[in-house]
Amino acid sequence: MDLFENEAREAAQQTTPLAERMRPQRVEDFVGQEHLLAPGKPLQAALQTGSLSSMILWGPPGTGKTTLAKLLAHSAKADIYILSAVTSGIADVREVLQKAGNNRKVGKSTVLFIDEIHRFNKAQQDALLPRVEDGTVTLIGATTENPSFEVISPLLSRCQVYTLKSLSDDALVQLIKRALQRDGVLQKSRVLMEEEAQRALVQLAGGDARAALNALELAIKLTPANNEGKRELTVARLSEAVQKKAIMYDRAGEQHYDTISAFIKSVRGGDPNAALHYLARMLEAGEDPKFIARRLIILASEDVGNADPFALTLATSAFTAVTYVGLPEGALVLAQATTYLACAPKSNASYVAINAARQDVREKPLAPIPMHIRNAPTKFMAKEGYGVGYDYPHDHPGNFVEQNYLPENLQEALYYRPTQNGAEAALGERLRQWWEKYRNAE
Repeated sequence: MDLFENEAREAAQQTTPLAERMRPQRVEDFVGQEHLLAPGKPLQAALQTGSLSSMILWGPPGTGKTTLAKLLAHSAKADIYILSAVTSGIADVREVLQKAGNNRKVGKSTVLFIDEIHRFNKAQQDALLPRVEDGTVTLIGATTENPSFEVISPLLSRCQVYTLKSLSDDALVQLIKRALQRDGVLQKSRVLMEEEAQRALVQLAGGDARAALNALELAIKLTPANNEGKRELTVARLSEAVQKKAIMYDRAGEQHYDTISAFIKSVRGGDPNAALHYLARMLEAGEDPKFIARRLIILASEDVGNADPFALTLATSAFTAVTYVGLPEGALVLAQATTYLACAPKSNASYVAINAARQDVREKPLAPIPMHIRNAPTKFMAKEGYGVGYDYPHDHPGNFVEQNYLPENLQEALYYRPTQNGAEAALGERLRQWWEKYRNAE
């Protein structure tokens, strides 16, 4: 290599983003996704044998979908063609499929990697079907969206879906240290990175390796060298460089549990302002929005319950909406659900009731179900008394009739005690009227 070639190579390194420079070329260097790549796991076998089937890699940004696709294609000794669903059309797909057909004639396999496959429309996805079906091409699609919503059913049925997870804090630390130790460009910068800044960078990245490495590179570029020619990367310098406050939040540790606890207790306690504060903390720290939405569904039943039955519908719809749109727009959905549930009337009567009922089931003898409310699908069972004596409530005024439904040993059990809050007050009043009518009739 002559002087000019060396200078050209160094110039190319300078302009190539750190995340791309650090992209693993060997599976041994791949960090994270142990549930797929550890010995005995699904993709480990594919990498070892080079035997691939079509698949969808579903996961958040920066979790290694593109890198994994390239490693899989390399292990299969296949030609790999990479298309972005954002910029490619059906003509690009057909061109690759034509090349794949030519490869097949000479015994060579082809992998088509489509990034953001969820952005392909139905016609574009339909065009893939015949060649995926007959094995002309092995499809690897990458998506950040739920493939069951975004990939057509016929194509999805021909692919195995593998879910990639956000990288753990330890995995991100490993990547950051590796970049500082191995990248030639960063080594020339002589970086001194304090441990607190390392933790802050991990939090800023939110499980996204690309975000972590690109933020690291930007911060180093914007950090001036000291008198010794070294660049001291601190939390303040990191926050200044990426223009985002480094929020101390460990997604798998104490801050994670403390913050979600404060969030839930604020909603339960009827304080929408405090709830929004903790919601904002979690979102800014990179918490999984679907985790927050799931907790709101639980809260809607546990703490609001029948005081406002619509709360559960709203919370469930919020989870669906967040799954559809993701972030940043999903933050609006979470804010709406959070403020509604915080302001809703509260009741934990259903929560208390099911816990009491389950305790009786666990601790007391399971007495026979009363004969009159058993099912009698055959003449023999009817003859044996199954269903005999059942009084159909709709045959009576008010669609109610007094009869025993509980087993003999639980006749006095009272699990559900409606509160006087919100819509639950009406439920309690209805039960009172039913039983009062029965007692008066006696």
